[in-house]
Amino acid sequence: MTSHIDQDTLKDTPPLDAAPSWQIKLLYDGECPLCLREVNFLQKRDAGRGLVAFVDIADDRYNPAAHGGVDFETAMGRIHAVLPDGAVIQNVEVFRRVYEVLGMGWVYAATKLPVIGAIVDFAYGVWADWRLPLTGRANLATVVAARQQRLACNLPDRCRL
Repeated sequence: MTSHIDQDTLKDTPPLDAAPSWQIKLLYDGECPLCLREVNFLQKRDAGRGLVAFVDIADDRYNPAAHGGVDFETAMGRIHAVLPDGAVIQNVEVFRRVYEVLGMGWVYAATKLPVIGAIVDFAYGVWADWRLPLTGRANLATVVAARQQRLACNLPDRCRL
């Protein structure tokens, strides 16, 4: 017996060893108003070219295994991105790379200089540590616990009242 293979499906399915069409996968917090503002700006700059894959870590369907193994808590603590080869980058390097991919590398070019880079990295670290309370949200431990509870309640036979 032979099986029928839909030729339209085959042409839309990339080979298993095909490189992704995106050049960088940006992991962002879709519940952060400032993060969303930046992502909206970057999406407009991407203009549908698919150079940047935008992944909302706040989505309950977020799967760390599909995104460089970066778990929710880690991704919430600092911005991360995944490169096509699977390498994971974080902090200001993410912004530098995303802006370069979108043809705006000049915005972060000065951060490649050792002294300026160190200052910007430090400033980003302070921002990342205070991002949740500055945007009116609970601390990281509370956000993570709420997510875990929400996901557990979505499992069958859980959280019934």
